[in-house]
Amino acid sequence: MKRFLPIILFFLIFAGSRINIAAAQGSTPTDDEVNAIAKQLFCPICENTPLDVCPTQACAQWRALIREKLTDGWTEAQIKQYFVDNYGARVLSEPPRTGLNWMVYILPPLIILAGVFILIRSFKIWRHPTKESHGKDGAPLQETLSEEHIIRMEEELRKRG
Repeated sequence: MKRFLPIILFFLIFAGSRINIAAAQGSTPTDDEVNAIAKQLFCPICENTPLDVCPTQACAQWRALIREKLTDGWTEAQIKQYFVDNYGARVLSEPPRTGLNWMVYILPPLIILAGVFILIRSFKIWRHPTKESHGKDGAPLQETLSEEHIIRMEEELRKRG
C-alpha cells in the first residue's frame, strides 16, 4: 500500500489541476460587457439606432455574435474592426479619425473661436467708434449728414416754390 500511495497522490494532484483549468475557460461575458461594446456600434439596418437598444432580431443576433467573440477571447477593438470590415465605418458611433473625418473634430472649435473673435471685435468697435465715423467738427457723421440733407432740401424747395 505504501508503494501505491505516491502514485495515487500523483493522480489526485494531476486530476485536481485539470479541473481548475477547465473551470477557468468557460466564463461567459455578462450583458454589461456585451452592451459596453454594442453601445459603440450602430445598427446597420436601422437609422441612427445604437446596437444595444435596437429591438430588431438582427441586432439581437449581432449582440449574440459580440458575446460569442468575447467568449472566444476577442478584444473590443477586434470586435469593432470585425463589424467595420463587414458593414463599413458607418456602424461606428464615433467616426474614425482619418482623412476628412478629422474635420468633424477640428471645424466646430475653429468656428466657435472665429465667432468669439468677431463678437469681441464688434463690441470694441461699437464701444469706441473710430475717428472716421465723426465729421470735421467732431460731431457724429450721422448728424452732419442730416444737417447737409436738410440744407439741400431747403434749397430744392426754394427752387420749386
